[in-house]
Amino acid sequence: MSADVIHVVVAAIFNSQGQVLLARRPDHVHQGGLWEFPGGKVEPGERAHEALARELDEELGITPERQRPLIRIRHDYADKSVLLDVWRVDAFSGLNAADPLIGREGQPLQWLMPAVLSDVNLPAANRAIVDSLRLPSRYLMTPEPGDDNGCFLQQLTQSLEQGVRLVRLRAWGLDGQGYRGLAQQVLSLCRDYQARLLISGVTETLADSVVATGADGVHLSSRQLMGLSQRPVAKDVWLAASCHDAREVRQACVLGVDFITLSPVLATASHPQTQPLGWEQFRMLAEQAVMPVYALGGLADENVVQVWQQGGQGVAAISSLWGARETAAFHQ
Repeated sequence: MSADVIHVVVAAIFNSQGQVLLARRPDHVHQGGLWEFPGGKVEPGERAHEALARELDEELGITPERQRPLIRIRHDYADKSVLLDVWRVDAFSGLNAADPLIGREGQPLQWLMPAVLSDVNLPAANRAIVDSLRLPSRYLMTPEPGDDNGCFLQQLTQSLEQGVRLVRLRAWGLDGQGYRGLAQQVLSLCRDYQARLLISGVTETLADSVVATGADGVHLSSRQLMGLSQRPVAKDVWLAASCHDAREVRQACVLGVDFITLSPVLATASHPQTQPLGWEQFRMLAEQAVMPVYALGGLADENVVQVWQQGGQGVAAISSLWGARETAAFHQ
């Protein structure tokens, strides 16, 4: 890491109610008065998980017991550059059950649900952390619906029952009217399971398509991504994109895309002639991104932990997340 980049470890700490902890920065420091996730600088010779444990003890008097990598974000402020090494902490010790968490340095604390974090006054670099906390670890890319919409919707229901909470409707063979009709049926199912729906491959302008279908957002193909000069939808609408190389990742950053898929990570039967990225290249590109990254291509549910270890948000897949499966419902 460059000597002029400040390496900071950050903790997204969850309680048993699914709320995440924020602390208020002192008024006299950089970005003073804003709310932030607890953490601090990584000391020379210190590993990230060691810095995480030290900072949480110093700031809050707790010890992380169950944690995993969440996202790494490089952000350039006017006066400094930081690398945020973010960890999700789902269990900690150091407090009696009835004791409230108190900032050891006198900092005010608050617990909030991830869904409302986008309304909080946070440092600019924290936007991607908020998106990562709001997104699940699995992203279903539907297969083509074919001629039997009933069967398609039944299999989608099975995926939702298994825990899928983020869906991209792929139906390249349908015209605009047919796509809208199917999208409205898919959206109704997604709403029943508190899942989000992203649309793609539609004929209207992207913003109008979201209004017409009621979907939560849009997923751009790599061709659509590279043909745009500005973000095509409002900031409160989810925007995703398919990326395959560094040029496309850079374009996603420029447009302010909320999350991307990066593929193919491994070899796939559907594209046998395509050279896979491999894990080293995936990790490098994920660190260049300033948003959550789903790994796509040759992956299944059992690869999620490996993706986390390589800096990704989780797995995007078609067949391995589609329909009924023997695996248990998905976890975060």
